[in-house]
Amino acid sequence: MATATRTAIERLEVSTHEIPTDAHESDGTLEWDSTTIVIVQAHAGGATGIGYTYTDAAAAQLVEGKLQEAVKGVDAMEVRAAWQAMSRALRNVGRPGLGFMALSAVDLALWDLKARLLGQPLADILDAAHESVPVYGSGGFCSYSDEQLAAQLRGWADDGIPRVKIKVGREPDRDRERVAVARDAVGDQVDLYVDANGALTRQQALEWSDVYASEFAVKWFEEPVSSDDLEGLAFLRDNSPPGIEIAAGEYGDVLPYFERMAPTVDCLQADVTRCGGITGLLEVAAVAHAHELDVSAHCAPAISAHAFCAVERLRHLEYFHDHVRVEHELFDGVLVPEDGRLTPDRSRPGNGLSLK
Repeated sequence: MATATRTAIERLEVSTHEIPTDAHESDGTLEWDSTTIVIVQAHAGGATGIGYTYTDAAAAQLVEGKLQEAVKGVDAMEVRAAWQAMSRALRNVGRPGLGFMALSAVDLALWDLKARLLGQPLADILDAAHESVPVYGSGGFCSYSDEQLAAQLRGWADDGIPRVKIKVGREPDRDRERVAVARDAVGDQVDLYVDANGALTRQQALEWSDVYASEFAVKWFEEPVSSDDLEGLAFLRDNSPPGIEIAAGEYGDVLPYFERMAPTVDCLQADVTRCGGITGLLEVAAVAHAHELDVSAHCAPAISAHAFCAVERLRHLEYFHDHVRVEHELFDGVLVPEDGRLTPDRSRPGNGLSLK
């Protein structure tokens, strides 16, 4: 096995790709027709690590400028030191939001680089607590016809994924019908989740929580109100019927966000491409553990599987339709669910990904 010591980070290479969706898409509060991914390649000692984030192409400028300056020359074995240097460099730019998404992409690339220099799979470098990560199929956009909705969900169920999620909240008058279509498509043996993306008021969300739980056995109500409404999330967590959980956290970036969010939800979401990469994720996982909460991985399945194997209180990972398409288009080594789980390929070093 290769051993690497004092290998300086040489440079960061950045590319952006905008991939059109395969159909018009919308959720409770937003519409879109493309997905943008910013990819970072970190080079050192003849090895290259890959990381990325889903955000605006403007993040690439931060990576090429301030973040490259911060990490160049840092020992590739000292990823946390590089993370701290990047965080300091973003002080006047702004760490939350776009800045932290750029930092996340670099951190992911640096962890991958370290694992490749050591010739080991990333999950082993992170001292994984799990062999694999359960997934749930996610899509079910509000813009879909009933036929599209049913076909997508049925496809995941037929592939052995035992949980699926749809978007709600854009046209509340149609949601009862759409959730009924979803339940009919997957049957009673598959867990059904809904995601309002913050589209509802507290009172609307409480009423729908009762409908979803009592009529359709929905087990997961994501962002019923805005993630900025922490009191509303706590109100819904405490007053929704038994059997349905309130979840939020996907937009989290800096650690205080998660410290504020954790006391208000049943399950804390985290996106490794937003929350500070793997270095930030491990801190978020500690916050969740302190609050006796599970963590659910938001989107970006190909870059998330190894990382979330290291999260002790792991719930599952979002197998998001758009990101699955993008990742299969751009990378070799993308994992495919088996029996409803993603299992890192430990025969490949790092995160197992390579650019096509």
